[in-house]
Amino acid sequence: MPEGHSVRRLARQFGDVFAGGKLAVSSPQGRFSGGAALLDGHTLEAAEAHGKHLFLHFDNSLVLHVHLGLYGAWSFGGDSTFAGASSIGAPRRVGEREAFGAGDDDGSAPYAGPPAPVGAVRVRLAGSHGWADLRGATTCETITAAEVESVLARLGPDPLRNLRGDAGRFAATLRSRKTPLAALLMDQKVIAGVGNVYRAEVLFRRRLDPWLPGSALPDNDARKLWRDIVAVMGDGVADGRIITTPPKYWRLDGTSAAKAAAAGQPVPAKSAHFPHREDVHFVYKRQGLPCRVCRTLVLTAELAGRNLYWCPYCQQTQD
Repeated sequence: MPEGHSVRRLARQFGDVFAGGKLAVSSPQGRFSGGAALLDGHTLEAAEAHGKHLFLHFDNSLVLHVHLGLYGAWSFGGDSTFAGASSIGAPRRVGEREAFGAGDDDGSAPYAGPPAPVGAVRVRLAGSHGWADLRGATTCETITAAEVESVLARLGPDPLRNLRGDAGRFAATLRSRKTPLAALLMDQKVIAGVGNVYRAEVLFRRRLDPWLPGSALPDNDARKLWRDIVAVMGDGVADGRIITTPPKYWRLDGTSAAKAAAAGQPVPAKSAHFPHREDVHFVYKRQGLPCRVCRTLVLTAELAGRNLYWCPYCQQTQD
């Protein structure tokens, strides 16, 4: 499921490409015809994200609310002026980072509009220079501003907003529950936007036992956990992918970046192709492989409906 950093990038892309313009809104699949008709021909005023929820605000005071879920994805295209990702979402197709591509046209001919829809397109947004198609989303609805507030009221604080008081609110909620930390981080009422990758990685980075009850975590440690989540998710927005390891764990042509730096060799900055995909996480999907820190084999088990990954040595509870 796309995590909070991807939805934040979605909101930014919608704002960059479509905000301020009138949009043709349709439902080629037909399942969203009523909702699309309420938005068709209206101007997109703003796009915002909270956790895994996307809200597109139109000038008639209605909002397109989308939650991608496990199988949802947006695809984008447009003329030569269009810039941004060509696909965001649906990890089964594009992985943890979105796919990038140039506009559909090379600029030599007038923009002819979006291509014929392919597959089950729930909703299509088309502007003067680009288009966006949504497929497979868990939630796709046209709602009022009051209903937006109702959705937000059910969600925990968003680390990518990191408003004043959010760290304390998160720590207090966490410490009021006896549920394991790894389950609490997946509860969107506790913290909005964290998914399976971030929960495994931040618990390792903070050397926290994923099975430790929230009530057993000191307030200071809970606040440090919040700050680390804010940091790594902010990096995810900037990078377009989840990278939680520092450069010393990245390989350069068969050697490590740490050894390269020690030898006076330059270490490349993060890019679409660096670091290598195998080097970007500490424990996520590394079951059976040695921990990058202590060499103990990484374990996996199901918790809160998803596979959890952790190092039993680095993340053991201290007496």
